[in-house]
Amino acid sequence: MTERSLLARSRRIVVKIGSKGLTSTDRDMFESLAAQLARVRRSGKRTRELILVSSGAIALGITHLGMKKRPTQMAGLQAAAATGQGLLMQRYGEAFGRHGLKVAQVLLSHADLANRERANNARAALTRLLELGVIPIINENDAVATDEIRFGDNDELAAMVASLCGVELLVLLSDVEGLLDEQQQRVSYVSQVDAATLALATAELSKVGRGGMKSKLESARRATLAGAHVIIASATPEDVLGSILAGADVGTFFPARSRPLSTRKHWIAYTLRPRGAVLVDDGAASAILRGGSSVLCVGVRGVRGAFAQGELISVTNLAGEELARGLSGLSAAEATRLAGSRGAELSPLIHRNDLVVLPR
Repeated sequence: MTERSLLARSRRIVVKIGSKGLTSTDRDMFESLAAQLARVRRSGKRTRELILVSSGAIALGITHLGMKKRPTQMAGLQAAAATGQGLLMQRYGEAFGRHGLKVAQVLLSHADLANRERANNARAALTRLLELGVIPIINENDAVATDEIRFGDNDELAAMVASLCGVELLVLLSDVEGLLDEQQQRVSYVSQVDAATLALATAELSKVGRGGMKSKLESARRATLAGAHVIIASATPEDVLGSILAGADVGTFFPARSRPLSTRKHWIAYTLRPRGAVLVDDGAASAILRGGSSVLCVGVRGVRGAFAQGELISVTNLAGEELARGLSGLSAAEATRLAGSRGAELSPLIHRNDLVVLPR
C-alpha cells in the first residue's frame, strides 16, 4: 500500500482555493467545486466531513465596484471585502444547493484563533456544523482585519483550521500543478519541508491574491506537524479531488508527520505570534534541543522585546537561530533581572509544558 492510497481513508478534509484558482479557468469553479465536494462527501464507507477555505471576496468586490486594480490601502481592501463576501457566499450557496448541500459562512481573524477560549468556541461551532451535514466555508474576516491581526493569507488560515479541527487531509488548490523543480517539472513527493524545498519556491505574489508557493509550503509544513496529509495541486482538472482520494499521482504530496504536535503545542508554535525573544547559551541550547528541558534563567544571555508574563517568546541560540517557542512565565523586566543569575538556576523562564522545539 502506497502512502497516497492512505488518502482514501480521510474522513475529515479541508479544501482551500485561492482567488487565482477560482479565476484561472473558463469553467465555473463554484459549480465545479460544489460538484466535486458533493461526490467526495458521499464516497467512501462513511460520509466525509468537508471544510472549504475560500478566498475570492476581495476579487469579487473589486470587480463589482468597478475598481481598475487591487487597492493598496486597508480601507479600500476592506470595502472590497465587505462588498464581495456576500457575492462569494451567494455563488457558493447556489452551486452547492444544486447538489442538495447546505453551506455556512464562517469569518475568522487571527485574533479569534490566537485566543484559546475563542479558538475552542470556533472549533465547537465548526464541529457542530459538520455534525449537521453543513459545509463550512471559511474566509478571513477581511472587512474588519488590520495588518496586526490578519493571517498571512488563506493558506496559513487553512493550516490553522486543519490543526484546530483534527483534519486528516488538507488540499491546497492553486493555478499550478504543484511544486516545480529546477527543470519546471512537478515534484510528486516531499517527505519534509526543508531549506532545499523552500529554495524551489517563488515568493512572487499574484495580482489577485496574497499567497504564493512559499506560503503553501509553509502551510504544508505546519499542517503535517498537526498530523494531516497535504496535497498542493492545480484546481483546473475537472475531478482533481476525486483523483487525489483515489491515490493518483496528482500534485505534490506531503505526508503527515509520524509524531505530530498536540493541538495545544501546535497552537503555541504556529498560531500565536512572538512578542519577544531570549538568547540562551550553548549549554541551555543543547538541553532544549534534546527535549524535555525547561528554559531556565541561568542559561539566558539576552532578552529582547517588552513581553508580559504568559505571552509567546522565541528562544534563540547565540548565533540568532530560532530553536523553540514558548509561553513566558516571567515578564521581560523579570527575565532581564534574573538572566544568567546562579540564584535563579531553578527558575523556569519557560516551563517545558509550555515549550515547543521547532523542527530544524
